[in-house]
Amino acid sequence: MSGALPRFFRPERAVAADESVSWVVVDEDLELHVEACAYLAGLRGAGRAFNTEKTYAGRIALYLSYCRGHGVDWSSPSLAQLMAMMRWLVDEPMPARSRRPGATARYRSEGTANAIMGTVGEFLSWCCLQGWVPPTVVNALTQPKYLRFLPVGFDAGEDGQNRTVMARTIKFRVAVPGYEWLSDEEIGVLLGLARHARDAFLIQLLAGTGMRIGEALGLRREDMHLLPDSRLLGCPHEGPHVHVRRRLNANGAFAKARQPRVIPVEREVIEAYSHYQYERDEVDEAAGTDLVFVNLFHPPLGEPMKYDNAHELFCRLAERAGFRARPHMLRHSAITTMRRAGVDRRVVQEIAGHVSASSQDVYSHVTDSDKREAVEMVAEARRQARS
Repeated sequence: MSGALPRFFRPERAVAADESVSWVVVDEDLELHVEACAYLAGLRGAGRAFNTEKTYAGRIALYLSYCRGHGVDWSSPSLAQLMAMMRWLVDEPMPARSRRPGATARYRSEGTANAIMGTVGEFLSWCCLQGWVPPTVVNALTQPKYLRFLPVGFDAGEDGQNRTVMARTIKFRVAVPGYEWLSDEEIGVLLGLARHARDAFLIQLLAGTGMRIGEALGLRREDMHLLPDSRLLGCPHEGPHVHVRRRLNANGAFAKARQPRVIPVEREVIEAYSHYQYERDEVDEAAGTDLVFVNLFHPPLGEPMKYDNAHELFCRLAERAGFRARPHMLRHSAITTMRRAGVDRRVVQEIAGHVSASSQDVYSHVTDSDKREAVEMVAEARRQARS
């Protein structure tokens, strides 16, 4: 949050007596915001991911702080006040990541502002159902919209009755971003720049399996079945593979997919894991941690690697490589490679952990070589027609 606005509310990680972990919103006196905490508890009850709860807690705390700082009643804001907050989100600078002199301020994108205001709308709508927010507030958040162009797979209905949907009133118009991915050459550059076996294994694992970063950071050593035959371990699955299971881990890593799945791995992943094990065994503190990825080079040694650690790692790699590199781009690369190789959609869906096969449509990337080949085919067809 910007230094120009006092941090009246903030998200906090709460640990219950049974050691279960949740997120709450507190004020400067550490008093719980009852309505916000109830909403977050509702997310948990609905089975939303742990990291979704964490993200929403931060967004709601930001909304409540904005309301307190600008004299807005959080439970009955006007449409104009909400639109003013949306503009404030992109105009107000955020603190620089570094405290070094000369560090530049950061600004939220319009897409980020849309995501924050979307959460605020969900929060107010939920509070309306509880009788805490007037219906007039929620009614102003959406308006009817006629879909002239239908998304792929959308059922318009026999008479087109489904073409009219309720759209958000408060929203920036932004271009729909494409899924970023890395070529094999770029992945090779990252592997060459990795200074530790652990980092190289993380890159190889994400690029080879297409798993999400939360799934990778949540892996435990018992999930790594890398023998040619794992039946001696009581596992019926053939060949080297890893198990992806949804758990609540000490480092906050969380598998998005509800159903556990098995992902086969190839020699490069196995070799990278073997090199990492030698590196890990040199750190005594790592012996007591069952999670695969742990801190080996900075304190607290042996502690599970967290999202922030992975983010900082890829930021360093991207800076050295000279191109953008994020963990999710390696997942996109793996799925794109499978799609381009003609792998059956159902197989890709199982490996990626997608609920619907239609989720793969965004991975049908077109490369420069694809476009060049298409133009050359057209030109050749015309030459043949002329002759």
